[in-house]
Amino acid sequence: MPARLRFPMLRLTCAAVATAAALTTTAVQAGEVEVLHWWTSGGEAEAVGTLRDLLEQEGHSWKDFAVAGGAGDSAMTVLKSRAMSGNPPSAAQINGPEIQEWGELGLLGNLDDVAQEGNWDELLPDVVANMMKYDGHYVAVPVNVHRVNWLWANPEVLAAAGVEVPTSWDELFAAGEKLREAGYVPLAHGGQPWQDATTFETVVLSLGGADFYRNAFVELDEDTLKSETMIEALDTFKRLRELMDEGMPGRDWNLATKMVIDGQAAMQIMGDWAKGEFSAAGMKAGSDYVCAPVPGTDADFIFNIDSFAMFQLEDESAAEAQKTLARLILEPDFQESFNKIKGSIPARPDLDMGDFDSCAQRSMEDFKAAQANDTLVPSVAHRMAMRSDVQGAFFDIITNYFNDESMTAEQASERLAQAASLAF
Repeated sequence: MPARLRFPMLRLTCAAVATAAALTTTAVQAGEVEVLHWWTSGGEAEAVGTLRDLLEQEGHSWKDFAVAGGAGDSAMTVLKSRAMSGNPPSAAQINGPEIQEWGELGLLGNLDDVAQEGNWDELLPDVVANMMKYDGHYVAVPVNVHRVNWLWANPEVLAAAGVEVPTSWDELFAAGEKLREAGYVPLAHGGQPWQDATTFETVVLSLGGADFYRNAFVELDEDTLKSETMIEALDTFKRLRELMDEGMPGRDWNLATKMVIDGQAAMQIMGDWAKGEFSAAGMKAGSDYVCAPVPGTDADFIFNIDSFAMFQLEDESAAEAQKTLARLILEPDFQESFNKIKGSIPARPDLDMGDFDSCAQRSMEDFKAAQANDTLVPSVAHRMAMRSDVQGAFFDIITNYFNDESMTAEQASERLAQAASLAF
């Protein structure tokens, strides 16, 4: 994975920001929107195609700028390079606190008129709407809400080994032994930093609960990061390597999902974008594959909100196409068609979920319940919880610990606390 380009390198002077904003028009033709995203797997590519089709039906053109890489690290590296040269795309997939970081640079456009016409403040939950704003103004539009803390399973494989979907870590490890004996990989995984972090954050939530999770990953409390609970989570996380195969280093997430689809592996811990791969393979939720919350997180919801931030444009035709794109993203047609393919749930909870599959229906129910019960927490692995530079440091520590037999949980927790201390 390419080396990360930290945001401090992008702290441009006011003059440079103004120049960069003016230069954005040179990259955009009339009525064209260049869209940067990292949706390149089968299910993802099909899903984003629905937005392209809707935009083109409105008479505008879509210039696709797809950069492969599951959590968007490669896409962000490319975007920062483009922005530093004064040539960002019209719209870019930017998530979580990074929207605020880009807002500080003065490069994002204002979507308040589109939001007012579409009644976004009424349609969107506060947790979603607040992430789309910088300095009180809409600068981005949400595409969906993903649940990260899902466990996916192939029921035929589980049955062949005589095990059921585990509801605790002890059950998961016990099932792993039987699955190994039956000739299956118990837990499919891709050895990439963001995938390691995805698994790790679900373990932390499971063992610590929502308040502990927020203290550790949002508040970056050093005592929490060095606590016995965090050490227990780190121990459990590393133990999960016993359930994985030797071919995991560098494996893309969708290839790990395919191991479950093909019956080579029994389970995978991954966000619900994995469901898009099951759907693309013609499989049905509840019969061909099973979704369940990661053990110990039934009442909790780790969220990842995909969103598109809009960059400033001077060309009126291009700006109009950009606003059309923003409007279309929150209209029911796109919200329903996109999220059925992508595996996520709509960003607006007022839509009828009757035509969605059972996993999506449960996800929406659990999202609303978690919001009401204050057990809704932002993903570390997917750019929701912390600044990009702190996230990068956490990624390095988590994946180094996971792959280094000599590093202890105590050492890893100390390093996490040290990384957190640099954030202030």
